[in-house]
Amino acid sequence: MKENFLQNGFEVLSESDKDKADIYVINSCTVTSMSDKKIRQEIHRLKKINPSSVIVLTGCFPQAFADEAKKIDGIDIITGTKNRNALPDLVNEFIADNEKVFSLSEYSKNDVFESMTNKEFEDKTRAFIKIQDGCNQFCSYCIIPKARGRIRSKPLEDLKNEVSVLSQSGHKEVVLVGINLSFYGKEFGLTLADAIEVCCQTDGIERVRLGSLEPEMISDEEISRMKNQPKLCPQFHLSLQSGCDRTLKEMNRKYTSEKYYELVTKLRNAFCDCSITTDIMVGFPGETDEDFNESLEFVKKVCFNKVHIFPYSRRNGTPAAERTDQVKDSIKTQRAKIMTKVCEECEVINLEKQIGKTFPVLFEKENCTEFHQGYAPNYTLVKICRKNSDKSLRREIFYVKIKIIEKDFCIGEIAEGN
Repeated sequence: MKENFLQNGFEVLSESDKDKADIYVINSCTVTSMSDKKIRQEIHRLKKINPSSVIVLTGCFPQAFADEAKKIDGIDIITGTKNRNALPDLVNEFIADNEKVFSLSEYSKNDVFESMTNKEFEDKTRAFIKIQDGCNQFCSYCIIPKARGRIRSKPLEDLKNEVSVLSQSGHKEVVLVGINLSFYGKEFGLTLADAIEVCCQTDGIERVRLGSLEPEMISDEEISRMKNQPKLCPQFHLSLQSGCDRTLKEMNRKYTSEKYYELVTKLRNAFCDCSITTDIMVGFPGETDEDFNESLEFVKKVCFNKVHIFPYSRRNGTPAAERTDQVKDSIKTQRAKIMTKVCEECEVINLEKQIGKTFPVLFEKENCTEFHQGYAPNYTLVKICRKNSDKSLRREIFYVKIKIIEKDFCIGEIAEGN
């Protein structure tokens, strides 16, 4: 969106000058009710510090809850997650007519992927490429299908051109992301493996990394094809949500804990030093102590490298929000603490396995004077001691031997022969 504004003659201000902007574009999330609250607070704050500014609200919140968005004071332009390329035109329309603009259209089954590109990520080592949008899964707690529509994918030729441009601008790693990434290419008769292969075959790209994946869509054939791509990073974020089969069924997830574990085993067998990360929800409506303990034991069994833990958040417009067996906040908080402790222990176990190994580390911009830091292919954060005379290692790949670990990262030294 920023690139689109720049191409249409607008100037993007730096963070330090943001209070002087003529126009503010708020790209909203609506996964939780807390997201909506933060959006309202930000709109009021911006209007207070700059009353004459134009406020644009776009993204998932107005797409899913248009009537609520209309009620918020201070918004001049409301649009959703469709046709975001039209944002500069909508701003110009408001400036010319000085009348509020409401430009929202619902999704249909025949929608295609909106062509939006980003030619260069400023001051970044890795570039994110969105290749898929929408979701057909309808999990009982999730508003995303309403906010993002049905599944649709970026054409393979468009992806090929985009990753080539990013390579030419100096990016060595690309991350493929989407709302439901595992469904990439389904409408074209393609799979995610096709997108991975296109990126891996691009000159200058050293690494290809994947965003969050739905576990039920990864076939043995795809694993075999992915294994044949040495540039593919062996890090897989497989969204679990719960390790309890009863809870998974009530969430309308399309797999069992047994099937999930089978997939984890296949990936670990296929990829050396494979990292498995995930999301875990605690306190889903109706989750009993027994259900939670079952989920906890499953997490121990998998022994994830890293876990994002979050308490269930009631989201209006979803079946789970209508249930009468909501779990108390105090219980959700307690369960999150217990789960966090177990997941931190698992993280340490996996970090200890890295000691003595040597990994190619892609270094990123240093944020302290003590260390250079970057990531191994499996997304282990690696730091090496930095001398005052050292030049920046950003965007460079060096082999690093791991010596010791800290709480959530490894410390090593550049290996001989670099």
